[in-house]
This record gives sequence, C-alpha cells and structure tokens, in this order.
Amino acid sequence: MRMLVLGAGLQGSACAFDLLQEPAVTQVLLADMHVDVLAPFLRQRADARLVPMVLDVRDADAVRAAFARCDAVLSAIPYYFNEPLARIAVEAGVHFADLGGNTEIVQQQKQLHDAACAKGVSVIPDTGLAPGMVNIIAQHGIDQFDTVESVKLFVGGLPQEPEPPLGYQIAYSIEGMVDYYTTPSLVVRHGAPATVDALSETESVAFADGVGTLEAFHTAGGLSTMVYRYAGRIPVMEYKTLRYPGHAAIMRAIRDLGLLGTTPVDIKGQLVAPRDVFVKVAGAALRKGKPDLVALRVVVTGAKDGKTSQRAWEVVDRYDSERGITAMMRTTGYTLSITGQLQASGAITPGVHTPDECIPAARYFAMLAARGVMVREVEV
Repeated sequence: MRMLVLGAGLQGSACAFDLLQEPAVTQVLLADMHVDVLAPFLRQRADARLVPMVLDVRDADAVRAAFARCDAVLSAIPYYFNEPLARIAVEAGVHFADLGGNTEIVQQQKQLHDAACAKGVSVIPDTGLAPGMVNIIAQHGIDQFDTVESVKLFVGGLPQEPEPPLGYQIAYSIEGMVDYYTTPSLVVRHGAPATVDALSETESVAFADGVGTLEAFHTAGGLSTMVYRYAGRIPVMEYKTLRYPGHAAIMRAIRDLGLLGTTPVDIKGQLVAPRDVFVKVAGAALRKGKPDLVALRVVVTGAKDGKTSQRAWEVVDRYDSERGITAMMRTTGYTLSITGQLQASGAITPGVHTPDECIPAARYFAMLAARGVMVREVEV
C-alpha cells in the first residue's frame, strides 16, 4: 500500500506515524508546504518508507502528479480543500479520506458517488474523532436494535488536569472551537432535522477511569449527515461536546457580550473583529501543551424483540507519554490512518460514504484496540 498524507501538522504526523507501524504499507508520502522539520515522535520512527515532499494543494497539476504516486490519499488539512481534492482523487482513480468537519462540503463530495463507483475507488469524508469514530460507534449501537428512539453522542478533548478559568486547553484549533460555540447545532427532534443554540441544554455526564463528572452542551458538526440519514426514522439524535463543569457558562457570557463576533468595531481608529482579538489572546493562553485525554460516550435507546432498553459505549484515551503523542492525535490521526488502510486493502465498497455508512465496526474496533484505543460497552 502506497499512502499519501496531506498535512504535516499534528494529525497528519500522527496518521503518518501510524501508517509506518503497518508492514503492508510500503511508502508514506507526507506532503505539506513545509516538511523540513518533522514532529519528534515521527522523526524517531521514520524509516526509508517515509518520504517528505513539498506540495501546495492549490496547484492542481502538482496534486495530480502526487496522487499518481499512491493508492490512497489521507487529508489532514483544512476542510475547505477537501471537495476539490476528492474530485481529483476520483479522476486519478485513488482512494480518498479526510477529517471533514463541514457537513455542507460532505454533501458536495457525495455528488461524486457515481464517478467514484465507476473508477472503483472510495471517498470517505468526516473520518476523524467527531465526526468519525463517534459516528461509527453510534451506527454500531443503532444496529443492535430493531427500532431506535434516541441516539446521543458525547465527545470531549480535555487536559488531564483542568486549570482555571476555562478548565481547557486547545486540542486542535481555537478557530474551530469558536466556530463550534457560535454555530447552531443540527439535531433530530420529533423525527425531523432542527437546530438548537450552541452551548445550550447543559447536562452532567459521569465517567469512571479517573475522569469524573463532565458537562455536556450542544455544538455543531458531530452528527454530520446522520441527521439526514435518520430523519423520519429516529425521533431524537443529538451531539454534545464534553468539558469540565463551568466551561459552558463562561463561554456563553463571552459570546453573549459580543466578544466572538465577526463584525469589525472601531478601536482607536482601527477596525478590528472582536473574534480576532479573542482568538489571538485566548489562543495563546490556552496552548498549554499538557497531557490530555479524550472522553467519548454514545447512548442508544431502542427496542429489540419487543423489549426496550438503553445501551452505551465509551472511549477514554490518554496522552502517550512514551512517544509524546496526544490522545486527540491518537483518536483522530490514527483513525484517519485506519480508514485509509481499510480503503487500500479493499474492505470498503466503491463510492462516497461517511464512516457510519461503510466502515465495519468489529474490524474497526479491533484495529483501534491494537493501538490501545478501547471501545467498551458500559452501564449507564
């Protein structure tokens, strides 16, 4: 298997690291605008199969030439590049997967389905942690019932030791966090798609494994296209982000004061967007780089053989101190790697599918377990 990873940041580096653990992977091209300095954990593991290459994904001819050198492309770059890159991958006849995060772009990628089938390749958007892993687990839960009443997803990337005032550190991008806190959350209510305010309907979720009680609140994006797949079939579906208690109230106050707004205001003769100031100042304060954890839970309520019950699945993963790889990278970058390996091995049907539509849960869970990321069914 010859694999091309787009993006040499945290998630792309984790994806490349994981690919190098698999003997069947004969080459890993790691492409970015700047690849002169590799992440320490990747540099320590690198062998002749790892080939860094400079690539500007806005250069379509260079992209086509790079795609011709591989069997599968794994995109760990900003979501707005993914639709044109998926289109080029289909034209080139190579598999493509990305971390997604924008449902509208996923729907655009879905338009490539027939072309992907004709080429015999698969395109899998939204294949990180959330959306991604959590949706695969949710589908597994749905499959355990004859009928389903509700599906609730909870995911959080957190510092292992919370510090005031937010009890939080940046796990991916502060711009992404702000977007999630200001964009209405798409849910299913009474069987129909609906939107609810981000940071709303806070509830407590208790975890074992030393995590403790977290708070959960609505944010955008986690359900991805499952909202539309199951509208009219499942009465309630929702996704909530997990944080340490008190986080949502502080962020609601910051948002409601207008400090996350995008309309510029006059500051001593200079037009400045409040959000830009928050991102700059808070972003620097929240990049703590301390050991993290990922907490995930999926709760499905439904009926099997006429009996109603509730079942739940959970993941708690922590920073890999031996290698210096964060829990967020393990659950996101490794997931992207696993998806690409499934595609290149022929385990995925050609076409454009979200992870919940195509990834075999049992095999996926086993591959995660081999990496120490455990999906467990739990009592709630």
